[in-house]
Amino acid sequence: MEEQKAQEKDLVVDVSAQEVKIALMENHRLIEYNHESNQGRSFSVGDVYLGRVKKILPSLNAAFVDIGDSKEAFIHYLDLGLHFPAYDQFVRESNPNKNLRSLFAGIKLGKPLEKEGRVEDHLKVGQMIMVQIVKEPISTKGSRLTAEISLAGRNIVLMPFADKVNISQKISSHEEKKRLETLVKSILPRNYGAIIRTAAEGKNASVLVGETKALIEKWESAWKVIAKDKGVNLLFTEYSKTTTVLRDLLNDSFTGIHVNDAKTCEEIRNYISLILPEQEKIVHLYEGKAPIFDHFEVTRQIKSSFGKVVPMKQGAYLVIESTEALNVVDVNSGIRAKTSDQEENTFEVNKIAAEEIARQLRLRDMGGIIIVDFIDMDTAEHRNALHKYMQEQMSGDRAKHNVLPLTKFGLMQITRQRIRPATEINTTEQCPLCHGTGKIASTVVIDEQVERKLAYYVGEKGIKSLYLRTSPILGAYLSRGFNSYLAKWRRKYKCRLKLLESTDNSILQYEFLDSMKEALE
Repeated sequence: MEEQKAQEKDLVVDVSAQEVKIALMENHRLIEYNHESNQGRSFSVGDVYLGRVKKILPSLNAAFVDIGDSKEAFIHYLDLGLHFPAYDQFVRESNPNKNLRSLFAGIKLGKPLEKEGRVEDHLKVGQMIMVQIVKEPISTKGSRLTAEISLAGRNIVLMPFADKVNISQKISSHEEKKRLETLVKSILPRNYGAIIRTAAEGKNASVLVGETKALIEKWESAWKVIAKDKGVNLLFTEYSKTTTVLRDLLNDSFTGIHVNDAKTCEEIRNYISLILPEQEKIVHLYEGKAPIFDHFEVTRQIKSSFGKVVPMKQGAYLVIESTEALNVVDVNSGIRAKTSDQEENTFEVNKIAAEEIARQLRLRDMGGIIIVDFIDMDTAEHRNALHKYMQEQMSGDRAKHNVLPLTKFGLMQITRQRIRPATEINTTEQCPLCHGTGKIASTVVIDEQVERKLAYYVGEKGIKSLYLRTSPILGAYLSRGFNSYLAKWRRKYKCRLKLLESTDNSILQYEFLDSMKEALE
């Protein structure tokens, strides 16, 4: 029963006009946090572009490519892929008057590119090439690209201009491998290859056929853009972050997916009906009055988890600092003293820290080099046990990583794949009441300030139906008792006044909203 509980997962999706925020919860504890903007173009992992070669770098055996970003993207010769000439021929020869399906199928793959080749033999300045982002722009660096396009599905990764079907090594059964290979080969058209993912094990033919067809349609949808317009252009994107998280993580241990937007809820339900039909029932539309992240306690966990100082159990805490070159984590025991045995106590604190560090790396999506300064331990047995424990805690991380043993100075080095900028959330804010001066009006007169504003909106503006949004503390103060301030104001001004409490408001911050919950000026 305990094991089942440890695997429970919930996905909470908060959709607003500006962005979509996604929280992965495990036993009501925030494990991963993603967000994607709904405004403007973003350059995300998996996006496929038609780009223009801007500059050849013979000394690096690489080139800069314009994909429409202010920072030029980078592609190395080894990232051109095995069959780059086939892609290049397809881009050059495609035009609106040709049968593109026949063109694609008729291209010969030829010999794979040599490992020792030179980029200048295949790329020229001004040349149009099809590329896919494998690493997002980070700091001053542009996107990292590959010219070997892949379209990832739940069970299959489709590889255009390839001639092999590879199977995940995690599928151990020889019979199952043979079944999957035969099935996928039979449904792939000419010049398509595939990688069969672990999730495909045991899946019936209809599921794999349906997914393969969907991926091929997605790939072929880009052809018209290539044929019609030979300028820099986005050809297609990966799925949204929500469906990408579902594609990689969804399994039988998911207990619920909660979404506050009907359209997004339907999209997720449709997507799940394709990849895991039996899990369709776990998708729920959230219609509660409180913001969805407040209801599931995501907001509180975000604010407590993204600061420089991260509290842990019984007084211990982490201090996390990031620089351009690396991330540093310092472990502090605080006031914790559970046993009189100092060595045992230190080992326990370090184990608690290892759990939280593994969570923080996923939560913030921290990559590159991470140096952890654990509390010094005297015995080699404890140091080795801590190294193994850290490896166990990191085992659920989807990003490629490597955990090295502790050095003699008590430092642990972790490398973690960095494909997008780390998530940074400023958990401090300037006080909206004192604006940084440190002085605010007396709390004794806060009810008078709120009433004056209410009188203005009702009397001067003629608004008879309003919402008052406050912090939970101010809300409790204004609504306490039978004859509360809110009750008095409703009678006095003959208006409909409802209270909305939000943890985003500071203690004495308040605002009036109209009947559509839009802020009043």
